[in-house]
Amino acid sequence: MRKSRFTESQIVAILKEGEAGVALSELTRKHGISRATYFNSRAKYGVSVSEVARAPSSSATPRWAASLPFIYGHVTLDLPIADSGERPCY
Repeated sequence: MRKSRFTESQIVAILKEGEAGVALSELTRKHGISRATYFNSRAKYGVSVSEVARAPSSSATPRWAASLPFIYGHVTLDLPIADSGERPCY
């Protein structure tokens, strides 16, 4: 996956500028983004930026990982443990 050019806090700052009334053409030119990027970010983070600022950072556990124990709870690892310290052959 491609790494973003802007951090989440930078995106929030750009969206706050847009909410403050800065013209969209000026805003996109200043930050070097397209109109589509601005509107996609606004759709992703919501129209109200204040909620995003209070949300936990995206470096936390991804949303999809929270459902893994529920989905794969029945799966266990039945691997033999080598008592002699040798590397087991799988």
